[in-house]
Amino acid sequence: MSNEGSIPATGGMTEARPLRIGDVAPDFQARTTKGEMRLSDFRGRWLLFFSHPADFTPVCTSEFMALARAQDRFDALDCALLGLSVDSLYAHLAWLETIYERFGVEIPFPLVEDPSMAVCRAYGMLDQTAQNSATVRACYVIDPDGVIRAVMWYPMSVGRSVEELLRLVEALRRSAGNTVMTPEGWVPGGDVVRPVPTTQAGVRKATGQCWFYNTVPDTGRTR
Repeated sequence: MSNEGSIPATGGMTEARPLRIGDVAPDFQARTTKGEMRLSDFRGRWLLFFSHPADFTPVCTSEFMALARAQDRFDALDCALLGLSVDSLYAHLAWLETIYERFGVEIPFPLVEDPSMAVCRAYGMLDQTAQNSATVRACYVIDPDGVIRAVMWYPMSVGRSVEELLRLVEALRRSAGNTVMTPEGWVPGGDVVRPVPTTQAGVRKATGQCWFYNTVPDTGRTR
């Protein structure tokens, strides 16, 4: 396997800028609640990779239960889920067991341990001088080729919307290849937007109400 975009074995990074859309997601190998994994194990599928500040926190507990309940909806989009926290594997296991015992919710997706903060720093979630994980709360939607297609950041006090994450993954899948784009508030089955012409001739040949904003029924939707 190529080491392109991978995190050095030492966990060190010479740069910790936040990753951008279009970057190759840095590969890593780590222990998870489902066994040892590499990020590249998910190649060939869409992936929602998300971090949270710490185990046993209330907002993240609500998110994990909501994501678990929506697992089949992500599966229908061929999108895997992968969580990350700087806490240890044993803390992860205790937290997930507590969620199951207290709320009856089984967490079906893996949760990565990152006690050295190597992954957090490689993804730009923390700068090199950070002493804790208080600012780590990010989502990355990664396509089947390992390229980051969307990035979302949230503060510790605000829970992420699972419905919006599902909508985002579906919209990214629908607009992949740039044959169509999705307008504001798009949901599956809604109208899509044709790409804007890039030549004067294309502008003059454009049909619809407006050459630079042309919505059409989504007749070619694929899953």
